[in-house]
Amino acid sequence: MKRKTKTSSIARADRPIRTQAYVHIHRMIVTGELAADSVVSELAIARKLGSSRTPIREAIGQLVAEGLLEQTPNRGTAVVQLKRQDIIELYELREVLECYAASKAARLKPYPSELEQWQVHADGILALKEELEKSGKPILDTEQMQQFTACDLSFHAMLMHLAANSRMLKVVNDSRLLIRIFAMGRHAFDVVQLDRLYHQHDQIIRAVSDQNPELATKLIAEHIRTSVQERLSAFDAWERDASMRKNMPTFF
Repeated sequence: MKRKTKTSSIARADRPIRTQAYVHIHRMIVTGELAADSVVSELAIARKLGSSRTPIREAIGQLVAEGLLEQTPNRGTAVVQLKRQDIIELYELREVLECYAASKAARLKPYPSELEQWQVHADGILALKEELEKSGKPILDTEQMQQFTACDLSFHAMLMHLAANSRMLKVVNDSRLLIRIFAMGRHAFDVVQLDRLYHQHDQIIRAVSDQNPELATKLIAEHIRTSVQERLSAFDAWERDASMRKNMPTFF
């Protein structure tokens, strides 16, 4: 055990502090440890990593450039808090890129092994739906939502992989991460939603497998448009709750 720990520690030491800081902050955002609008402390991260504040500041600057953090005069640096228009624009970007990817993937004729791997990600959502039905619970719990997120992210990442464009994959992944920052802890799926999502994913796979670019494009567009409407409804509900808490703090 000691030997393994030593090797792991050396591996971390070999990475520049700036890279360690970037990975550390990025992971905190992805896992929800740093929620939307949370302030990022240069000093706290520097102490945790045992470094000066300069590489931490550089890592934060990179995350600001990538749109995950934002700097304000009075508060310093915080995790980005999406506005309604941000959500619309991110989904519009996804629709353009993923529609193109679906069409291209259908024309490229993926290998059977790739389609099987893709189907595994779709089937993961079906398994969660069946698990939820058996439990009798109304919605997925936190652990199940993490499993759902992994399946969903992998499904869409696989679509971009089949389109053979790594630059598009990075843009889509970045946009999905921004959306996840807003959604984290605010929305969990029920059986009806999981069933719909599974069938949408399954139909997209079939259209690509059948080399039908027109149908694949139509299905992914419908899938993304449904998602944006759900996300906007969740945003509107969150905004109403936030307004009530601000105006009537006694009742909350």
